[in-house]
Amino acid sequence: MRLKDKVCIVTGAASGIGKEIALAYAREGGKVAIADLARDAAEASAAQIRAAGGSAMAVPMDVTSEAQVTAGVAAVVKAWGGVDVLVSNAGIQIVHPLEEFPFAEWKKLLAIHLDGAFLATRACLPHMYGSGRGGSILYMGSVHSKEASPLKAPYVTAKHGLIGLAKVVAKEGARHGVRANVICPGFVRTPLVEKQIPEQAKALGISEQEVIRNVMLRETVDGEFTTTADVAELALFFVSFPSSALTGQSLVVSHGWYMQ
Repeated sequence: MRLKDKVCIVTGAASGIGKEIALAYAREGGKVAIADLARDAAEASAAQIRAAGGSAMAVPMDVTSEAQVTAGVAAVVKAWGGVDVLVSNAGIQIVHPLEEFPFAEWKKLLAIHLDGAFLATRACLPHMYGSGRGGSILYMGSVHSKEASPLKAPYVTAKHGLIGLAKVVAKEGARHGVRANVICPGFVRTPLVEKQIPEQAKALGISEQEVIRNVMLRETVDGEFTTTADVAELALFFVSFPSSALTGQSLVVSHGWYMQ
């Protein structure tokens, strides 16, 4: 039970990668807060964990709202006494050529990925600092934290930015025992990626199968999607690591799409 009695907040945890991470943390003994804009789905995920014998609560949260993030973290602290782990996972994807990108959509994407990560981090840090136990913060980056692709200017910008944020948190949090790291997955076949397939097919003038084969998986070593289970296993490794030797780092899990 690598996370026994650790209080874990996972944003965007009602589905996809976030849900898989929440389930993995609960199996390892963590008390998991499912923080998500989708209230009903968050409640369902929390109920699934509790039905399996774990400990979970749903926390309605729009990560771009300072008031909702502050209130959500406060609710978790009131229920369980603190915060040991934050996984900033909430995200969306919007694709357009840069010269056609609506400014409102640029701002929306950056707000969810970057403002959301900042607000959740700022709300959790005082509790991690004050507990004397330290803590672990994990940001959900992407191969696009390291590499660029056409049509994804704000996404690439935001995912690069998360690495910078993690490095600052690692530096500032070190004396309090707080670590910060970034997971950088390749394409994971979540609803977010499923939505991109027809969008990219239309934008690039190719078939959906060509998007999968020649855009998403072309650079992998085996033509396979990364799975939510792959990402959850790495998320468990990062937050359960026993010392500050592993902080300020970013690790790619992408079937070899990007190699450092």
